[in-house]
Amino acid sequence: MDRIVAMRAFAAVAERGSFVAAARALGMSRAMASRHVQDLEAHLGARLLDRTTRRVAPTEAGRVYHERCAAILAELAEADSAVGVLQARPSGRLRVSAPVSFGSLHVAAAVAEYMAAHPQVSIELALNDRVVDLVEEGHDLAIRIGRLAPSSLIARRLAPCRLVACAAPSYLRRAGAPRTPADLAGHECLGYTYAPARDAWRFVGPGGDDATVHVRGRLHANNGDALRVAALHGAGIVVLPSFIVGADLAAGRLRRVLPRHEAPPIAIHAVRPQGRHLSAKVRSFIDFLVPRFGENPEWDAGLAAARAPRIARA
Repeated sequence: MDRIVAMRAFAAVAERGSFVAAARALGMSRAMASRHVQDLEAHLGARLLDRTTRRVAPTEAGRVYHERCAAILAELAEADSAVGVLQARPSGRLRVSAPVSFGSLHVAAAVAEYMAAHPQVSIELALNDRVVDLVEEGHDLAIRIGRLAPSSLIARRLAPCRLVACAAPSYLRRAGAPRTPADLAGHECLGYTYAPARDAWRFVGPGGDDATVHVRGRLHANNGDALRVAALHGAGIVVLPSFIVGADLAAGRLRRVLPRHEAPPIAIHAVRPQGRHLSAKVRSFIDFLVPRFGENPEWDAGLAAARAPRIARA
């Protein structure tokens, strides 16, 4: 027995005084409405309705039960209505996970703009470079950078992520600029701890030729911002996403090396758990991020202008 359906059938009969009228209102047969009420009475062990040839009326127990049923069914209707509103209009708390560097440099500003446009949404932004379990840790969505591993998550591409080899002018004056990827083997290279192969840098040349170079270096870090600061201080050559070093390249604080050889690009995605219903807050936030970042994001504005430095070895 479906208790809720049975309660609805009983309440409809008690309010209309007729199985026929109740069945018509509920969109079921009279026999089915009668069966639901009988099942409910059997479950409760009490007669809820007095039935005569002329009328149907609640018993004393039926009147008490109907009062409680009406309150419960009203609460259910209100709950359904509340969910419907949430589905139609972005509201409530949105929990977002993002990598530390990209989150602080770009997602935080996007969050502020989104909240200004959607005052009914509050956002909890969690910055972490590890891959979080969205369901277990209660996140609505995550921003992920790189090649996505096979999973049940639903992904939507937000922007490309271009990786750039660069160094400070001070380092290039001291050590000279590499002319080919193979030259990197003789340079101090700054490594990212979480890279799949942190000491093997891969480049694709203008003709599509693929080169993998085994590099060395005394500094490795698990955060791109830390590697950027080290590079700015002349510690060596680094390969970092343009969303971290784009402004430095445009301003000349860092200079691109090997501009005709590029690291294979990766992408930035929004990922969310599979679900039958996609809430308005999640859908609208992802829809907001796609055009805001896009295929030509603002952090790549100075990338084309960055040329290989022509700095002679000191």
